[in-house]
Amino acid sequence: MEIVTKKRLQLLSGSYNIKLAEAVSKELGVPLAERELSRFASGEIRCRLGESVRGSDVFVFQAHNPSVNDAIMEQALLIDAAKRASARRITAVCPFWAYSKQDRKAAGREPISAKVVVDILRVAGADRMLSVDLHSGQIQGFFDGPFDHLTARPLLRDYIKSSLEPDTVIVSPDAGRAKVAERYTRQLGLDLAIIHKVRSHTVAHKLEARAVIGEVKDRPCVIIDDMIDTAGTIVAAAELLKKEGAAKIYVLATHGIFSEPAAERLNAAPIDKVVVTDTLASEAAHKIERLEVVSLAPLMAATIKAIYEDESVSGLFEGENQI
Repeated sequence: MEIVTKKRLQLLSGSYNIKLAEAVSKELGVPLAERELSRFASGEIRCRLGESVRGSDVFVFQAHNPSVNDAIMEQALLIDAAKRASARRITAVCPFWAYSKQDRKAAGREPISAKVVVDILRVAGADRMLSVDLHSGQIQGFFDGPFDHLTARPLLRDYIKSSLEPDTVIVSPDAGRAKVAERYTRQLGLDLAIIHKVRSHTVAHKLEARAVIGEVKDRPCVIIDDMIDTAGTIVAAAELLKKEGAAKIYVLATHGIFSEPAAERLNAAPIDKVVVTDTLASEAAHKIERLEVVSLAPLMAATIKAIYEDESVSGLFEGENQI
């Protein structure tokens, strides 16, 4: 007996940033699969799939924010439910990867927290993982399987090209992001500036922007970063650029976390516009006066389609998704 089965694509979403999952669903023309998520009085999460996923290629969306630990657990339960319901392949889609800054042992007796998140999703049943602009590329190596790394760089680069002046300067907020900023300068033919920071001698765990390496006087400046959390680094860089005579200051980042007091800091800073993608749905984003959000849904939909059809993901980004 010979049976020919049909492949089937199904999208599942947790309760965190479901708007992005819905936008990707619309781009693909595939409705989100039904599921039930609720909480017991004790705080435990109850999860149940509302339709069959047997034999399907299932993509489980979840942004790990703002309730980071609940988001991870919710996604793990959705993955486990899909596995036990006989899904053919399960991909954990994490637009923003939690604990990504904790990707190594910086001191003795510390965990490698980013790897723990990978292990949780792997043990739950994820066969493949997908994320956007990881804070550290080595996180991909924590998973012994396909890990698709997407980047918002083409989207943000096109924004710079279409919206800003030709004498714009790309600014790295610290030495650690200089490599990423340099890629923008090469692709756009713009100049590069780097903010030099030193650790404060008076306040613990605080870095101070001290100098700008590069020419920024009377020129528009674009600060490039992967995420904006409390906005301390971004605001310090913007204030220094203003002091050095920058004509306009823009901030472009992939992930808008906007933990308190980010909104207050950004509104008070000499920043003309903040541009982020929709990898996260932060409540604080509504409080930021000069914020613009660009959607990654078309790029994510194209990536999911390529994975489902066993096509190249790197080809979609012309290799730019390699860190």
